[in-house]
Amino acid sequence: MRTAKVLLRDEWVGILGEEDREYVFSYRPNYIGREGAEPVSLTLPLQEAPFRSKELFPFFDGLIPEGWLLNIAEKSWKVNARDRMGLLLVCCKDPIGAVSIEPLDNAQADVR
Repeated sequence: MRTAKVLLRDEWVGILGEEDREYVFSYRPNYIGREGAEPVSLTLPLQEAPFRSKELFPFFDGLIPEGWLLNIAEKSWKVNARDRMGLLLVCCKDPIGAVSIEPLDNAQADVR
């Protein structure tokens, strides 16, 4: 299983994972309970229950570069263009906008 930290304005707000041909996104409980908490996207409103999808959520897929930037990423990091989670993990640490993605190891995943 591959997992990622989802950050909103450099604050760790959720976890995105790929497991058994399914993507799962969940907000961290301590983030949801915080006053002024915002969703990462209107399509992923704040809720305690995890979101599940057979395809990478369109919001996260939209963070992945396209065109010549995608070609550079594929060649530089040797990631297949169809490996959307892999591309998200290597290309979206510092994207344009408020949301960024960082790889998450299993030890960190336990500290939700």
